[in-house]
Amino acid sequence: MSKNININVKHMTRIEGHGNIVVNASEGKVEKVEWQVPEAPRFFEAMVRGRKYDDIQTIVSRICGICSISHSLVAIKAVEDAMSIKVSEQTDKLRLLMHFSEQLQSHVLHVGYLVAPDLFGAPSVVPLVGVAPDAVKTIIGVHRVANQMSEILAGRVTHPITVIPGGFSKVPEEAQLRQLQDLLKAQVEPLLAIVDVVLSVAAGLPAFERDTEYVSLKRDGDYTFYHGDIASSDGPVKPVNEWESVANEHVVAQSTAKWAKWNRKSYMAGALARFNNNAEHLSPLGKAVADKFGLVKGCCNPFMNNVAQLAEAAHVVEKSIELIDELLADGVKPEEVKVTPKAGKGYAAVEAPRGILFHHYEFNKDGICQGANLCIPTNQNHANIQLDFEAFVPQFMDQGEDRLRQGLEMLVRAYDPCVSCSTHFLDVQFV
Repeated sequence: MSKNININVKHMTRIEGHGNIVVNASEGKVEKVEWQVPEAPRFFEAMVRGRKYDDIQTIVSRICGICSISHSLVAIKAVEDAMSIKVSEQTDKLRLLMHFSEQLQSHVLHVGYLVAPDLFGAPSVVPLVGVAPDAVKTIIGVHRVANQMSEILAGRVTHPITVIPGGFSKVPEEAQLRQLQDLLKAQVEPLLAIVDVVLSVAAGLPAFERDTEYVSLKRDGDYTFYHGDIASSDGPVKPVNEWESVANEHVVAQSTAKWAKWNRKSYMAGALARFNNNAEHLSPLGKAVADKFGLVKGCCNPFMNNVAQLAEAAHVVEKSIELIDELLADGVKPEEVKVTPKAGKGYAAVEAPRGILFHHYEFNKDGICQGANLCIPTNQNHANIQLDFEAFVPQFMDQGEDRLRQGLEMLVRAYDPCVSCSTHFLDVQFV
């Protein structure tokens, strides 16, 4: 193998947004390894300033077309925190069910359309249709049901219109929930078929490990996506209103997105982080999926994030069926919501599919937003991707330039990054 390597991937494919990979080695000596984010900055924190409290979720849901439900829900929770609004148990359950729809939707999309081609040696999901047509059809079918679930609960597939401070503008009918429950029960077998297909090619996941800090929400007795405190696999736990001291965002030269760190130089957010902090609370079906792959708590192979996503997909299907039973047993009723604006600061966190998502807003006495700070999972992961690169390159460079490049692209894709959403930094130099 050549000891000279020159990898320069601009705008790598099968991720959301623009990310570059640069690796240079001469005579076997690594000279440069960088994960770069060249994406133009976005100004959502500025967009919401001067807007009413009940406009916030509508605006920030546009941060992402994949995680729009997560952004809507975390924004609503932060607004309610600032306004001291308490929601009903029905609202809480319906929002959690809505949140589950996005987890299923995103995980199936990512593993099926973006990761599977690497494992089958295909350049994209399009030629994969010729290699594994039944598997692709199954993936499309489960994804379609997840979209229907979002539509029933959020009013449409993306950018929710039913979520309002204090509750819902429209709650689903009980007949819709029964129909949805039947659809979800019918997805268990296809979902397990997808798991078996991925398992059949799982040997293609590189055997790479790096000791890592994992950060996610944590709540007693719950594999949580929506409630709880901020927990680290290193031990510390902090309340959500202290999230800015957890993320510790900072600027680096190679990225237009900020980086984050807590107890170490970096941490990982996402499905593997949630699994490492909460694995004992997975549903039986989710645990069975993890067991098939030998995924155990404490795993520090970032490529196993995709396996954790499959386990979570099984978990949310099983939990959604149970949650609908609870809602139907209680009866779903329209609720009148009255909000009196007041001055305050609000903090919230939810688990987006890609990891823990933080929002913070400040309002004046009329409920007009005076400031905002949003911290996206992918910008929390950028520093960890960089450190993974630095460990991965020396370990795998003897496989040659092409295999190394492919491995680095797979490593980025394993994080399921939403690069555009993470890009909020702008360096202004006055001359």
